[in-house]
Amino acid sequence: MRVRRLERGADDGYRSPLVQGLKSSEDAERLADELAFAATRLRALDTEPPGLYAEVGAAGDIEERTWLAFLIAYLCPLDAEDPFATISRVRTTWASGLVPELEGAELGPVGAHEPGRGTLEAYRGWAERASSQSAAFAGEPAWTPERRFARVFERLALPGLHRDARYDLLVTLGHLGCYELRAGALAFGGDNEVTVAAKRAFGIGDPLLLERRAAELASVCGIPLEALDLALFNWGGGTRARRGLALDSEPDDDLVEAVRAALAG
Repeated sequence: MRVRRLERGADDGYRSPLVQGLKSSEDAERLADELAFAATRLRALDTEPPGLYAEVGAAGDIEERTWLAFLIAYLCPLDAEDPFATISRVRTTWASGLVPELEGAELGPVGAHEPGRGTLEAYRGWAERASSQSAAFAGEPAWTPERRFARVFERLALPGLHRDARYDLLVTLGHLGCYELRAGALAFGGDNEVTVAAKRAFGIGDPLLLERRAAELASVCGIPLEALDLALFNWGGGTRARRGLALDSEPDDDLVEAVRAALAG
């Protein structure tokens, strides 16, 4: 059984059409801060990728870069001085055909690894059926970046590879310039922190309406839609997963103020 501890601020009369489920200005302010932090992380991926993300985004063998991106999403960076310590220690090369030895490995906040699920082997099989990782992620030439994101997300529903890892992998590959991937939706659904937090923030459970309200929130705040993935995860859980950013990293004050202004009741 999975138990969640939800932090809720007191009802102080706060109301906003953007987040109709919130009744507390404290909750709204925390959400604004997490939206700003998540957008800051995406900017870092675009301009100055931290740690192993830089290797994924650098010129080189696309199969090795893609495999490394998969391992990062699958294991998840730690919230520690060296976020990539586990991944650096256990990583293998794609060309070797080997999967990492993960017994006793420390996972990050959204790490997907569960012993015995065979996820790494399933991923290799998935890529090999398409002839390569790059072919699997590229899909059809006629696809738009949004269509490619949605289709590959569906096809990556492998044993043990949960929604959060799949979504973060595609966001990472897109922002690091590996493939033309752009999120057109949040892929809400199922029992995961992002979906639960979205239902709470937007005050509704219907996936289509959740997507619509999420898109409106991102647009008004002036941030990428996919930033809501990490923001909702952090806001719903009450702690900040940094996904590779340094422990002392903070969003720009101007961005925080802009998002807070958008959410002002």
